[in-house]
Amino acid sequence: MVRPRFAKLAPAQQQRILQAAVDEFAEHGFHDASLNQVIEAAGISKGSLYYYFDGKDDLYVYAVQTELQALFTRLGPFPLPSEGDADTFWSTVERYYLMLMSALVDSPQLAALIRGWIATSANPTLRRAQQEAELALGPWLQQALAAGQRVGAIRTDLPPALLIAVVSGMGQTMDTWLLIEEPDRDELPRLISALIEMIRGAVRPVAA
Repeated sequence: MVRPRFAKLAPAQQQRILQAAVDEFAEHGFHDASLNQVIEAAGISKGSLYYYFDGKDDLYVYAVQTELQALFTRLGPFPLPSEGDADTFWSTVERYYLMLMSALVDSPQLAALIRGWIATSANPTLRRAQQEAELALGPWLQQALAAGQRVGAIRTDLPPALLIAVVSGMGQTMDTWLLIEEPDRDELPRLISALIEMIRGAVRPVAA
């Protein structure tokens, strides 16, 4: 874990360590990244690094989570539609998802970090961090589900937990495919439109 003493560092020092970690992990992946290279680029000693982080796993988790948080801060919150119809709801979802994936295309280092995150999911520390991130999304997913049901975009005859599991599973598959395949930016709108339509079809209300 990130140790509290890291937060006591000057912001410039924190940023120097973060950037050194991002550069190394993005270029070489988690397994092949060298902590010695991070230490040298950050201008700190090996003892100092372990003074701030428990190990390589924790530094990697910190780098990914910090960069992701910065991305979502730039994009702003997902605008849950409070009115309109099913088409409005799904158009909003599609626009935000396109904006997110386009931002990742424009941020190759972050995209590389996430690809590495996906590839190392068997690592206990990284898997635990992924599970914590999924839990943190829970309340937002519930709100999104409720908003979709209010406007008739999502079926109401199945348990909410099951619907969320279906959408989350499809969404994670979409994310993984787009990040690994790295389609051209010009192809993103067509692909994302088709992928969102697949999710829409999976949770479409059943006709009476």
